[in-house]
Amino acid sequence: MTIFYFTGTGNSLAVAKKIGGEEAKLISIPQIIDSDTTHYKDDVIGLVFPIYGFDAPQMVRKFLDRVKLEAGYTFTIGTYGNIAGGAMRLVQKRAVKNGYGFDYANSLLMVDNFLPIFEIGKQVDKLPQKNVEASLDKIIADINERKMIKKRVSPIAGTSGSLFSCFMGSGKYPHKRFRINERCNQCGICAKVCPAKNIEVASKVEFSTLCERCFACLHLCPQNALHHKKQKSEQRWIHPDVSLKDIIAANNRTTAVERDRGGQ
Repeated sequence: MTIFYFTGTGNSLAVAKKIGGEEAKLISIPQIIDSDTTHYKDDVIGLVFPIYGFDAPQMVRKFLDRVKLEAGYTFTIGTYGNIAGGAMRLVQKRAVKNGYGFDYANSLLMVDNFLPIFEIGKQVDKLPQKNVEASLDKIIADINERKMIKKRVSPIAGTSGSLFSCFMGSGKYPHKRFRINERCNQCGICAKVCPAKNIEVASKVEFSTLCERCFACLHLCPQNALHHKKQKSEQRWIHPDVSLKDIIAANNRTTAVERDRGGQ
């Protein structure tokens, strides 16, 4: 089994790990998005990603457009914290348009890390009501049984998702919404956890316009020095089954560059 994933604060990586177990090969999309390899083949191939604005992140959409996935069984899981909308329909539609599709598509309600809208403390308090583990166990059972299920959404939800995705699709998240306080010591963690190579750290932290809105930089800053102008919470989130080291390994694009150049 091969599972491709995109993660910001660990939700989707934790799900990919649990679905794959010890045997699956987990591949971070940021690490291979610029690779010349576009054809992937296995007995089972999965895709796990967070839902942003009723659609997959821009990089996941790019991945779906440029690859061919060949497997006897395919699945995709979208993690979300509030409303999934028509995300799974849009992902399936994109895959079919590009010559393949998913046999199983489902979504999983988890913690929402979008700080301009949600307070992390309240999100954590709601975890028991979200039944994450039971829902994930059901998804895993479905996949193990090779069930053929496509997440159904209403035409209204699908249309609203498409419109919102078009509105949000540029990836140009205004860098002026971020604030850096005096606790910043230029450690560079924010740049290492950024899947879009949107951050550079030298004498100061500088943002470009390639933001994926994953907010890994805000949540994973060791000094809690990075903030959003409209954040609802000082508290931060990383999935308890995922480490900072895991997310750096997934998102630090310099490792991909070094690998392509023959480095370690």
